[in-house]
Amino acid sequence: MSPDPSAEDPVPERTGSPDPPALRAQEQPSATPAELLRAVALGDEEAFSRLYDEVSPLLFSLVRRVVRDVEMSEEVLQEVFVEIWRRATRFDPDRGSAHGWICTIAHRRAVDTVRSSEAARRRDSEEGMLRLEEQVVDVQEEGIMRVETRRVETAMRALTALQADAIRLAYFGGYSHREVAALLDIPVGTAKTRIRDGMIVLRDRLGVTS
Repeated sequence: MSPDPSAEDPVPERTGSPDPPALRAQEQPSATPAELLRAVALGDEEAFSRLYDEVSPLLFSLVRRVVRDVEMSEEVLQEVFVEIWRRATRFDPDRGSAHGWICTIAHRRAVDTVRSSEAARRRDSEEGMLRLEEQVVDVQEEGIMRVETRRVETAMRALTALQADAIRLAYFGGYSHREVAALLDIPVGTAKTRIRDGMIVLRDRLGVTS
């Protein structure tokens, strides 16, 4: 169930498609996403606005890759920021990057939206049960295996937070190794290592043989 922005903890309203960073961001000292999240956790609406300006283009692109529809993607983006506002206190920089934490929220919200849409279309089907779309997983860049979403999500729990961040962006978000490195602010070699090590764990959990 999507969070209700009218609840007790009102979320600073942002409407429409993501805009370029606001001019006020150029007039204030730059802050990292992690620093902005810590301020948002304390109820700082200005920090929330600056965070929106900085990461909304990235999140919109990520959401649209999953949802496809532009208008629906804009709605999902707003829901993502509602969730970020309400869950900012749960961000732990020791468990992963701010970008990774935010992108994970966006991806999960986008997937939930697609699932809900599929369920609505299939509600009256004879089978009476929703079959999730299989996700494409690239195994060691040599072949493609299609696996059920629930099996992947279960296997992902075996990864470290750093490995999970990298794999979600690379395989679910469709970003290249260089893009993953840039998003997580790490060297390309580190990004490749996290993805490779994470895929080894996933292969073992999913019973995939090379």
